[in-house]
Amino acid sequence: MAIRVAQIGTGNVGAHALTQLITDPQFELTGLWVSSAAKAGKDAAELVGLSEPTGITATNDLDAVLATGPDCAVYTAMADNRLPEALEDYRRILAAGVNMVGSGPVFLQYPWQVLPHELIAPIEEATRTGGSSLFVGGIDPGFANDLLPFALAGTCQRIEQIRCMEIVDYATYDSPTVMFDVMGFGKPLDDLPMLLQPGVLSLAWGSVVRQLAAGLGIELDEVTETYVREPAPEDFEIASGHITEGTAAALRFEVRGMLGGKPAVVLEHVTRLREDLCPGWPQPAQPGGSYRVEITGEPTYALDLCQSSPNGDHNRAGLVATAARIVNAIPAVVAAEPGIRTTLDLPLLTGKGLYAPG
Repeated sequence: MAIRVAQIGTGNVGAHALTQLITDPQFELTGLWVSSAAKAGKDAAELVGLSEPTGITATNDLDAVLATGPDCAVYTAMADNRLPEALEDYRRILAAGVNMVGSGPVFLQYPWQVLPHELIAPIEEATRTGGSSLFVGGIDPGFANDLLPFALAGTCQRIEQIRCMEIVDYATYDSPTVMFDVMGFGKPLDDLPMLLQPGVLSLAWGSVVRQLAAGLGIELDEVTETYVREPAPEDFEIASGHITEGTAAALRFEVRGMLGGKPAVVLEHVTRLREDLCPGWPQPAQPGGSYRVEITGEPTYALDLCQSSPNGDHNRAGLVATAARIVNAIPAVVAAEPGIRTTLDLPLLTGKGLYAPG
């Protein structure tokens, strides 16, 4: 029997999730929530460019979507700039007895020791009330810094450090809200965007280092953060808009899980808007971008993950992977015990049922 699923949001990640929910026979789409009045009333298929109508029309009414009786909801609505609203959405949906998978807020990947208890408690209480489970993931935070490092770590005799890196050119990533408002690209270097406010990096990616530490069975002393930004050498255009000379065009940051004065687990991002910027920074394993896992120990590993897509570039591939990671987790999440579930709880997802000859 198909799993009944509702989709929440049709943005960069949500459109790919919705496409899979429509085309994969193991799922039955029951409802679709959208934030835009312009999208409301349109068939789900139309919103993602599919020709055969689904009979499911988009709505701005979350209660109407929940009334369709889904087993699970896929939450991909923008959360970075509306955290209170997003957390309330999660609480409402879970308390209604609907399981959830989501791509954000990313700290829900592993929120303990990352979020204040007063923010976690309503979500956990909602899972108890509704008998529901929740899994948040994607590519980063997600499988590039949980499944991959854990798989390598499981073959080591001794581990000194795990470092997970995203080294990506964001020029083709089309989301002005994320690029300009959240990350601060195209803004003066003395203008601190949301992401670089004190403590925000550790909030956003603290879930990565805390989960890695939990997998290693270690208790971190503290989580620290550091960053550096570099200006644009000239005016140029990216998919999200205009970058003016002298404004932020490259960002490198680390979130470090410290133990005994040493960084035991590290999350590092190297983000450029042009491949020629900051040539001395780490370079990707392929043009455009890649992910890297480095384990120092016995043995020592360096693993590069190069993503691509027949329908676009590395950034499209990352969006598809984020969507597929959570959609493919739906059966396991529906079957899981109530509560916030993590990669440490769920069984390995093997891609069962996804084979399709070219």
